[in-house]
Amino acid sequence: MQYDVVDLIMQDHREVERLFDELRNHPEKRPLLTPVLCGLLVAHSRAEESEVYPAARDAGGEDEVEHSQEEHAEAEQLLAKLLDTDYDSPAYEKALKDVVDSITHHVEEEEKTVLPGMRRRLSATRRYELGELFARSRADHLGELPGQATREELLVQARNIGLEGASSMSKAQLRRELHKAASR
Repeated sequence: MQYDVVDLIMQDHREVERLFDELRNHPEKRPLLTPVLCGLLVAHSRAEESEVYPAARDAGGEDEVEHSQEEHAEAEQLLAKLLDTDYDSPAYEKALKDVVDSITHHVEEEEKTVLPGMRRRLSATRRYELGELFARSRADHLGELPGQATREELLVQARNIGLEGASSMSKAQLRRELHKAASR
């Protein structure tokens, strides 16, 4: 079966929103659903970064891709903090709110700019090709948690934000530079 990459991305967005509701309204589910949310978002991000963002950049969406990549880096930092917070503490509520606010903002921007731009600029055939690549990459990354990116994945993220000299950086240097970009 063929799936349009834009539709697949939006399906993930709806699933993340559903998980947010569950985490807010059913605290007893947090030990189970927090890692599920984090794993889904990391897999989704890696698939977008490796398969979708380069195509969106090539189709004229360079600024949108750079901004989205920076938001992914910020979200990953927030997810790591959420994972390290006791589920029953007030700090969890704050960490969850920070994640929800950041991801909701990213989703709204992506659905207003990046995804409509892809529908306009890319043929249906290309979107279906990207859908297959996105789904495969997402499946390969399911179960990964924040902070587990390989050097190669960090290099992809660096390319997406236009970071110069990234290929000569160590993994730790790449992580620091991406952290700086996310903090801007």
